[in-house]
Amino acid sequence: MPSFDIVSELNEHEVSNALDQANREVSTRFDFKGTDARFEQTNLVITLIAKADFQLKQMLDILMLKLSKRGIDVACMKLDEPLMSGQTAKQTVTLRQGIETELGKKIQRIIKDSKIKVQAAIQDKQVRVTGKSRDDLQQVIAMIRGAKLDMPLQFTNFRD
Repeated sequence: MPSFDIVSELNEHEVSNALDQANREVSTRFDFKGTDARFEQTNLVITLIAKADFQLKQMLDILMLKLSKRGIDVACMKLDEPLMSGQTAKQTVTLRQGIETELGKKIQRIIKDSKIKVQAAIQDKQVRVTGKSRDDLQQVIAMIRGAKLDMPLQFTNFRD
């Protein structure tokens, strides 16, 4: 029986490469000279550190540009509010990965409401869709791509 998986994954190696490029650009830009502005990464949590709030906004733009050039959808970013403490400003950016149960149920509801003869099941951090015909599965892929969901989704493991 044909099936495929709906997942939301990030290439962590590309994330670290984009972060290295962003750090390099911040260290060479004239408006950041002598400010000790930098990006720090812990797993999929990126901390932006600068002297002022407006510099955080500029650093965020640099980060988004570098991530998108590396093929990482910036829709997976969850931004926290900037924190000002003395001479430094910090902002935390969390890169979300995997489909949470709430989003999985939403995808399941979209598929069920479409009346296409397929089944959707939430498995761990992905949604598996199975059906009798390949055409039905392709319709589901097109429909999910058209739906406005707040996470970037990939369609993997397509089996006939």
